[in-house]
Amino acid sequence: MKLYNISLQSIRRKKAKTFFLLTGLMLSVSSVVMLFIVSKNVNSNVASLLDEFGANIIITPKSDELSFNYAGISVNSTTYELYELKNDDIDKIRTIKNSKNISLIAPKLFVLEEINDKKIIIAGIDMKEELRLKKWWKIYGKIPSSDNEILFGSKAMEKLSVRLKDTIQVANHNFIIAGILEETGSQDDAVIFMPIKIVQQIFNKKDKISLIEVAALCYDCPIEEIVRQTSKVLPNANVTPIKQTIESKMTAVHRFEHFSFGISAVILIISMLIVFTNVNASVSERTKEIGIFQAVGFRRTHIMKIILLEVLIVSLFAGLLGFILGIIGSKFIVPLLTMDDIIKINYEFGLIFFSVGFSLLVGLLAGIYPAFRATQLDPTTAFRAL
Repeated sequence: MKLYNISLQSIRRKKAKTFFLLTGLMLSVSSVVMLFIVSKNVNSNVASLLDEFGANIIITPKSDELSFNYAGISVNSTTYELYELKNDDIDKIRTIKNSKNISLIAPKLFVLEEINDKKIIIAGIDMKEELRLKKWWKIYGKIPSSDNEILFGSKAMEKLSVRLKDTIQVANHNFIIAGILEETGSQDDAVIFMPIKIVQQIFNKKDKISLIEVAALCYDCPIEEIVRQTSKVLPNANVTPIKQTIESKMTAVHRFEHFSFGISAVILIISMLIVFTNVNASVSERTKEIGIFQAVGFRRTHIMKIILLEVLIVSLFAGLLGFILGIIGSKFIVPLLTMDDIIKINYEFGLIFFSVGFSLLVGLLAGIYPAFRATQLDPTTAFRAL
């Protein structure tokens, strides 16, 4: 009779203990698989949400300036060459190699205008992209949806003494105040927002743009690489990453990853304790069986192989079942954590090899000592049990 046949018969004979060992390992493996998939998908989802919550790259026209302070007095910059950003530059940004990492592009055109004898800044924006970029905006009234509707900052409204649904004249064109932006504590409060194409048209700016804000998904691509590629397609622009914003976002993501690794380590320890306890108890109860093996001439290495084979066979099935259970469990947990019922859960099929490998490794490491202890049993004690 071959050694693996003895191991299989022992597994079938001790159904209760085998079930306990299989269940413990299976739950451990499924927990690690589930944690891996949940961590990966939640991290990706959180990173995407954080990246869309404000710009992390600013693109401005490149200029050669000379500015300095003299005796504590700021001297105005002297520009002797100036480039301009245009609508076509937005299309160029979308052609970079890592364009899939570009979440949104929000162009802006600023114009200083006099309305009701008061100077005020008008910002031409892509309303849809701006609202995606600034998710914290709260608007009274409604979001401008037509070319003759505009959005007022709270301070701009006070400055011009206007109210919601009033009509004002800008560059000899009439516009309806469709919405009022709730105070944000930023420069947006003192600005009037209009569709960028309208600002370009009524102020004769053609396709000019003052600056472009970009929200780049930097979770799986270094932001420096996106900046480099963008600078290459826009040689006449300054492409500047907002490093503080990027670092704070990635810190939040990495903290969740570290938490996941910590939980995985705890699960690993618990799994090894389950296997160790089960196999060690089994060895203590099999003194008679080990005595028979020794009586018929089995070597110590044979006894160790029999016990380890039992553990590895159970570990193999636990790894496969744990993988399936982990996949099923993650399909319920990921939507719950991300609060997104339609999120697509991504996982690699190669994870099945990790699951089996993890289970076999835990079983092997935890089963070595009990198996070794079985080989060290005193033959005299073993024979008395016969």
